[in-house]
Order: sequence, then C-alpha cells, then structure tokens
Amino acid sequence: MEVDLALVGYGGAAALVLAALTRAGVTDLRVAVIDPVPGAKPRTWAYWTGPTDDLDRVLDAQWPGVDLFGPTGRRQRIELSPLRYAMVRSEPVFGLAAEAAERLNARTMVANVERLADDGAGVDVIDDGEATVARARWVLDSRPAKPVTVGRTFWLQHFRGWWVRSAEDLFDPASAVLMDFRTPQPARGVSFGYVLPTGPRTALIEYTEFSPSRLDDAGYDGALRAYVKQLGLDRLVVDEVEDGAIPMTDARFDPRPSARVVRIGTAGGATRPSTGYTFSAMRRQATEIAQLIRSGRDPVPGAAYPRRHLWMDAVALRAWDGGLVSAPEFFERLFLRNPADRVLRFLDGQTTPAEELALMASTPLVPMSRAAAEVGFSSLSRRF
Repeated sequence: MEVDLALVGYGGAAALVLAALTRAGVTDLRVAVIDPVPGAKPRTWAYWTGPTDDLDRVLDAQWPGVDLFGPTGRRQRIELSPLRYAMVRSEPVFGLAAEAAERLNARTMVANVERLADDGAGVDVIDDGEATVARARWVLDSRPAKPVTVGRTFWLQHFRGWWVRSAEDLFDPASAVLMDFRTPQPARGVSFGYVLPTGPRTALIEYTEFSPSRLDDAGYDGALRAYVKQLGLDRLVVDEVEDGAIPMTDARFDPRPSARVVRIGTAGGATRPSTGYTFSAMRRQATEIAQLIRSGRDPVPGAAYPRRHLWMDAVALRAWDGGLVSAPEFFERLFLRNPADRVLRFLDGQTTPAEELALMASTPLVPMSRAAAEVGFSSLSRRF
C-alpha cells in the first residue's frame, strides 16, 4: 500500500495531527495509521490556554484560577486571566481524530513496526515479520525513542491519579489545585498533589513525583491515600485509575532520524525537560505540520522549544538533582514573584528573552549560578 503520510504509533501526538489536518482543510491526502494496538489509549491532559480554543467543545473542565500550596502550607491563589487552565480526556480527542480519519479515508493498520527503511524518495514501513506493510512519502513517528546523547540528568515525571466521586458536594468546580507541595518529599526529587474538579462531587486527584525512578503500586496508592486524608476528604469512591511516566532529561532526542522520517510527541522533543509537560507542544507540532502539508511543503515542524529554554531546563534539573535548590521552593518563588501568565507561558516555551531574565532573577541566584557553571563545564568537557 502506498500513502502520502504514515502515522506510526497512534497516541495523542498522532491523533492531534489527524484533527489538525481537518482544521487546516486538508482533503487530498492518502494517510495510514499504523499501531500494534488498535483503538485509543485512555489519558487525561491538563493545559493552559487562551480565551478560546479548538478543543473547547470537548473539554471536561476549565478553571479561571488555580491554587498553589507551598511545602509550609502557604496557599497562593493564582488568577490566570487572560489564560485559563483546561482539562480534556483522550476519548473525545481521539473522537475528533476518528472524524478526521473518516474524512480523509485514512487506512488503519494493526502492525508492530520493526523498522523504517528510508531511501530518500520514500519510506518502507516494515513489521516484525520483515513484511513491508506500507510505503509512504513521509512518516511521522511517535513511538518512544532513545536519546542520541547521554544527559547529565535523567528523571521522570511519574504519577497516579484517581477519578473520584462523593455522595455530597466536596469540590469547587471553579477552582483547581495546580501544585500542592505539602506531600512528603522523596529523598531525591520532588512530589506534589493536585486536584482537578469536574463538578461539585467529582474530581481527578493525582500524586506526581519528579524523580529518577518510579514507585511500585503500593507506593502510589499509599501516597494518594495519604494525600486524600490530608485534604480532609473521605468516603470517596474511586471510579478509574490512570498513571504514567514521562522523561525529564537534558539528553538530546533526534527529531529527524532520516530524510523522510519525522518524530513527533515526546520522541520529537515535545516534552519540556524541566516539567514533563507535553500536550501544548504536541498541539503546536500538529498544527504546524497540517499547515505545512496544506501549503504543499514538507511536514517538518520547527523545534518545540527555543534552545535557550532547553539550556535553562538543563540548569534547573542539575540544581534539583544535585540538591542545590529545593524544587518546591523554586516553583513557589516563580509564581510568587512573577505574573502567572508569564510563568505559564515560560513553561510552554512562549516567553521572550527579557521575560526570561526576570524569571531567572526570581530564582535562588547563587545555587542556580553554580548549577549553570556545572552544566557549562560539562558541555565543554564533552566537546573537547
């Protein structure tokens, strides 16, 4: 089968590309979606956005303001205007993708792709039985990939969330808890909880760690039980559980391993190294790819984040991992000493150099300077 575009791996990144193709008005395109497991992968994404958004009609919830709790219990109310915090579950996102796939008459193929053979004119998509399942002019590959360089720091953003409901009103649907650092902190890393209400009796309550390794099931469940108790909530019914892990590293991933293979999603650099945030960058990649295809150009998006942001992320990771700076203190100071929209745009890679200087000035300067020197020395050592 010959196609113009093969999406290898059907996760959120590929689903967003399909939906973006429809928004861009792309119609005359032969598309194949290839994945070893048919169907959508359940997931929840929370992100900040402007007054209007392409996903407004499928949002589960949105909040004009959020709360942040420091490790001492100090509560900081963060009004987000002109932004807002929004949450969408994967089912409606994949629903939009399915509608787009139907309009494009896309082919869905169940196959475990072993390798991509790029000869410069096209790409043979080869399964684990050495059969060519498709030949594509371009491949967008969202499968997990190993970095091409060894990072100074390799952490994970790993988490477990409970979708809960109660028999009485317990939650404020107009407000969410973005970060709650009152959770017990790991010996190496940082932990926090958050609460995303979808109604007065329903919410997603999640425990998250930034640290080098995952917990076992008992560790996550114990942390969640303790956090729910700390919040003073009881008699909650857990309807669903979701968990995951996202890399946080200054190692470099290759977004274009060959002439006609382009990586998207985490493999394509969409994950912010200092936070693990991915969704907004995946959306930007998808929109750019669709616009490029619409205009007849190659579907190769630009970098997800500016190089200077990746350098700042490497410094932050080094400072946290080396115990130079407390991550809860770092985030608390960022929000206390800067406008909320500036912090959130920075975490999305959307700030100017002048804004970034102001953000850096609000962090603990001496230990952050030491971390910057260590990152710089490490870079020079590798180069020479």
